[in-house]
Amino acid sequence: MNLTDTTVQSQTESISFEFDLHHAPEKVWRALTDPTLLAEWLLPVVGLKLEPGAEFMYKTQAYPGWDGTVNCRFVEIEPLRKLRYTWSVPFMDTVVTFTLTPTASGTRLSLVHSGFKPDQKQNFGGARYGWKMMGGKLVDLLARIS
Repeated sequence: MNLTDTTVQSQTESISFEFDLHHAPEKVWRALTDPTLLAEWLLPVVGLKLEPGAEFMYKTQAYPGWDGTVNCRFVEIEPLRKLRYTWSVPFMDTVVTFTLTPTASGTRLSLVHSGFKPDQKQNFGGARYGWKMMGGKLVDLLARIS
C-alpha cells in the first residue's frame, strides 16, 4: 500500500492524495460510506444517506470559534467509482472528492479536497495534515476489516 501526497508544491487551492490499496473497490467504498467505519478513520457522521443532494454532518471535538460540526451535502455519487460532497465549516466552503479506480492488485483511491481560497493557507495546511493522518487510519482500517 502506498499513500502519496500528490499536491503540487505551489498549489494552495486543492489538496490531492493517491492511495494504491490492495483491497477490492467494494471494500474501499464501504469504508467511505458506512457510518460505523467512517467514525473509525475519518469522523463520526450524523444523518448519512447515500442520495444525491442529501445533507449530513461530521461531528468532532469543538474548538474556540468552532463547534466541531462539518456540514456536508452529496454532489455526486457513482457507486464504487466516485463520491463528491461539500465540506462546509464556518470559515470555509470546500469540496471533497473520492475516486476509485480498479487496479490489478486492488484499488487506486484518489482524494481531492478543493476550493481553498488564497487567504486560507492555514486551513489548507491543517486540512493537508489532517487528510494525511486520516488516510493512514483508513489504510489501517482496511487492513483490519474483511
